[in-house]
Amino acid sequence: MVLWLTLLSAALVLVFFGVLAYALMKISVALERVGGKPTSYLAKLRVGLRAIEKETSHLGPNVIQVNAGLSQIAGGLVSVDKHLVGTIAAVV
Repeated sequence: MVLWLTLLSAALVLVFFGVLAYALMKISVALERVGGKPTSYLAKLRVGLRAIEKETSHLGPNVIQVNAGLSQIAGGLVSVDKHLVGTIAAVV
């Protein structure tokens, strides 16, 4: 009886490891398809992102200048708003 239980346990362990190896091989194939080769989706995504990064790299310094100009415009618009409020108050 003990011999049969030992053999059954050993067989179940072998089946378990066989199923585990099969599942790991399937996962490996799926991961290889996603990011393992130069023609994979991940590689194409990396090349596209790098192109976007290079094409937009000059925007950083210019955005700072644009923000400074917009801040000055905002200050001018606040002044215009105050004048308009004064004008409306004088008319009313």
